[in-house]
Amino acid sequence: MSILKLEGVRKSYHKHEAVRGVSFEVPQGSIYGLLGPNGAGKTTLIRIITGITGADEGSIFLNGERIDSRHPERIGYLPEERGLYKKMKVGEQLMYLARLKGLDSKTAKQKIKHWLEKFEIIDWWNKKVEELSKGMQQKIQFISTVIHEPKLLILDEPFSGLDPINTNLIKDEISRMNAEGTSIIFSTHRMEQVEQICDHITLINEGMNVLEGEVGDIRQQFKENVFKVEFDGELPSETGEKFHILSRENGSLTLQLHEGDDSNEILRLFVNKGIHIKHFEEILPGLNEIFIKQVQSLKHG
Repeated sequence: MSILKLEGVRKSYHKHEAVRGVSFEVPQGSIYGLLGPNGAGKTTLIRIITGITGADEGSIFLNGERIDSRHPERIGYLPEERGLYKKMKVGEQLMYLARLKGLDSKTAKQKIKHWLEKFEIIDWWNKKVEELSKGMQQKIQFISTVIHEPKLLILDEPFSGLDPINTNLIKDEISRMNAEGTSIIFSTHRMEQVEQICDHITLINEGMNVLEGEVGDIRQQFKENVFKVEFDGELPSETGEKFHILSRENGSLTLQLHEGDDSNEILRLFVNKGIHIKHFEEILPGLNEIFIKQVQSLKHG
């Protein structure tokens, strides 16, 4: 079952078509990567999903219901452009935003206190937002996004401006909420960030779907028979005819098998040559590499 479904969504601004017939489904309970370079159309798609702007064509469904003005209340959205009121105090601002999302005053205060204590920033209640660093403001923005416990959480470049410690803190919260049932859309142009976080992805380029599916399946789909082997001893020169050596270091080799060759045959070859194998693994391409190749193939196709 999908929590979010897009069918043929299009959006134009003047003569520029920002989104061109995008369709995909976000599985219930998944962490879903919406990936692509800057200007690909990701933010426009998010604004359509959250009701900030309307689509020119296409349909969007949340939990099987065609999306309308009621549904954005069930969504948490952390935009890339931060939207805090700099002159307001942290506590007042979080109370205001929580009330906008339907929480009563007592519940809002309890939840805000819980989050401020969790992030060890309870003393910030009476500080003005403008007194905080960019990273600290990011924490407040994150709290305001999740305070109403949305079933769908959309994070647009959530780690921008955060140091490694606070990045890990937010990552941990994303993982915890997902484990408790929250579905998450993670939008970024930093594809290396999503390989450890996302289980499904859609790659967007120039407003169109380029690729979509489970991360593991996509990496398997684009594998190129590349392996790394670590060993003890000297590598006999004649083994080089059996495969293409991509790189060589002391005690390790990165190699590419010929089309149709079996990796087990390579292992047997090493063993028969008296080489002690310490480690052997297949090297799968990263999402960034896959995306570049896919875009290039479309341009030349």
